[in-house]
Formats: sequence, C-alpha cells, structure tokens
Amino acid sequence: MKSLFITGTDTDVGKTYVTAGLAVTLRKMKVDVGIMKPFAAGKAQKKGYKSEDVEILSKAAQVCEPESLVNPQFFAMAASPYTASKSLKVKVKKATVLSSFKKLSKLHQMTLVEGMGGIMTPILKNYYITDLIKEMKLPAVIVTRTKVGTVNHTIMTVKMCQKYKIPIKGIIINNFDSDGYSVKSLKRDLQNLAGVPILGAIPYIEDLSDDSLYKTFKKNIDMKSLIN
Repeated sequence: MKSLFITGTDTDVGKTYVTAGLAVTLRKMKVDVGIMKPFAAGKAQKKGYKSEDVEILSKAAQVCEPESLVNPQFFAMAASPYTASKSLKVKVKKATVLSSFKKLSKLHQMTLVEGMGGIMTPILKNYYITDLIKEMKLPAVIVTRTKVGTVNHTIMTVKMCQKYKIPIKGIIINNFDSDGYSVKSLKRDLQNLAGVPILGAIPYIEDLSDDSLYKTFKKNIDMKSLIN
C-alpha cells in the first residue's frame, strides 16, 4: 500500500482538513495509517505538538508518535521554510525530514504526508515542495477549492507535478467557498483541462467528529482509487 503526499493549489485550501478526513476514513477501513507534516509554521501551541495541524492529524489517525518523527521541523513564524529559515537564522533539516519519513514508513501500512502551502513553496534555494515529493518517491493528491481562480491554480499544480514526473493520484475538491464554481462544472472542467482523475468533492461540514468525517469522506471520495 503506497503512502501519499497531500499537496494543495495554495495555502489555506484545506489540506489539513482533507488529510485528517482521509486518515479517519482509512483507519475505519482497517488500514494502519500514519501521518506526517515535514515542515510546519506559525504560532506554537503551549501543550502537545507545537503545530496545531500536527495535533489534528495525529488525533485523526489515532497515533501519538514523537514530534521529531511526525513534524521534524517547526518554524515559529507563518512563512515558507525558506523564508522562515532565513528570518529565524536556522538551517532547514531536509535530511532529518527524509530519514524521519523512512522510519514512519516502516511503522505503518500507509503514511499520509501533508505538505506546506502550494506545490512550489520554497524549502531551500532551488529546492521546493516538488523536490521533496520527488525524493520521497510518493504520488500526490492535489487539494483544490471552488473559488474563482482555482482552475488556473490547479492546472499549474498539475503541470508542475508532470514536469517533476510526480504521479498524481487525483484531485480532491474542498467545497468550502460559498461564492465559487459549482462542483459539477468544476469537476467537468478540471477533468477535461487537467486530464487528472477527480477523486471527489468534500462539502463544508461543521461537525468534525470521527463519525461525521468518516461518513462524509466515504460517501464523497473514491477511496478505492486512492489506496490502489
């Protein structure tokens, strides 16, 4: 069973929400699933993992593994790893990230790795999220949204994956925008223009409990295509 890299067309498209939903659903499908957020940034939590995203993902997968494994590097400012490392005068721990992923891969049937920002978020000079996915040798799941402009962003993301020869499992539409495209027309257009499978669309939901996420993702996402 192949691990997956969950990337997005931009920041704030709901990668964490989608990754958490996938983790819950896979777990309830009896898949031994692990999670990883190689780089995280922002204001550190006072308790538990520094990253709130990592906390959410760990609870979804019901794992409590060391922070050094699931989130090898945290930056105490909301910025790309490249910008944060320059501003905070710290080194990017790329080698640690890759070795941590190898360790996690041996602990679980499948590991969901959530990226940071969009596909071309810089980690080092001339080293982007695309390079990290390539080194991890993972297929990508692209999370997009329905807001106007998403077709452009999604096609660019697909094209960059293709340029880097990153296999794309498919696209998940996070339908949390109230003023965007209709899901039906967006599915049609992305399928025709990007030539990538649309795995499904997730509606906005307030109840983020395990049961609610499982029912929503099982109903709306092609999980068989995702894990095969």
